[in-house]
Amino acid sequence: MAVIARARALRKRLTPAEARLWGALRRLRAEGLHFRRQAPMRGYILDFVCIDRLLIVEVDGASHDCEDRQRKDRVRDAVLSREGFLTLRFSNLSVRDALDDVVQTVRDRCLARPTRLSLRASPPPRDGEGDIL
Repeated sequence: MAVIARARALRKRLTPAEARLWGALRRLRAEGLHFRRQAPMRGYILDFVCIDRLLIVEVDGASHDCEDRQRKDRVRDAVLSREGFLTLRFSNLSVRDALDDVVQTVRDRCLARPTRLSLRASPPPRDGEGDIL
């Protein structure tokens, strides 16, 4: 439960860049793209995630510039990639200075990915299979 409690606390104190991006991502709901913020998953807390499109958006500050943090980020991204997630990373400066470009990139990448429903759909029947007699 510690991860869930931590995620709840982080939702209450988003960084300025996260708060700015959150406002913009919420507007994408009109296009059917629903994001969660500070979502716990596999022991990690994701800044933003669109579950239906298996897309994670991370906003990285200066703390992500150190080698140890970058290594941890790579491990985390690999773990989540094995489950089909794609992680997009943006710097705080990108969100601050080019928010429209960041949102457009997120939108384009989301819409280019299949939905979870289509990933679970049954494959089409082969010739002779599934015929009604």
